Amino acid sequence: MQLHEHFKRSEFQCKCGCGFDTVDAELLYVLIKLRAEFNAVVHIYSGSRCRIHNGNIDGSEKSLHLIGRAADVAVEGVHPDIIADYFEDHYPQMYGIGRYVGRTHIDTRKNQARWDYRVKQ
Repeated sequence: MQLHEHFKRSEFQCKCGCGFDTVDAELLYVLIKLRAEFNAVVHIYSGSRCRIHNGNIDGSEKSLHLIGRAADVAVEGVHPDIIADYFEDHYPQMYGIGRYVGRTHIDTRKNQARWDYRVKQ
C-alpha cells in the first residue's frame, strides 16, 4: 500500500515479519520533507517494531519505534551527518535525532532529544 508517492507502508514494517506497520502521520510528513529537500531516495532501515523484535535487538523499552513514531533512515548519496544536521536545523526544539554509523534516527517526540552513537560507548 502506498502511503505517499515515495513511501510504501511495507518500508516501515517490523523487520521480524510479524506484520506490524503503524506509521505516524507526522513522521511521514517529516520524511516527505526530507525526500523533497535532497531530491533523493530515503531508505527506511527500521520503522515500526513489535515488542518482541525490539527486545531481540536490545531496543529501548520506551522506543518510539514501538508506536510507529520513529525511523532509522539513510538518504541515497547523502552522508548521515548531513541528514542529522538537516533535522537539527529544521527542528531545533523538538524531535529525537540520533546519529549512527551509516544512518540517522528521527522520532516525533514533542521535546528535543539528541544523541550520537557513531563511536562505541
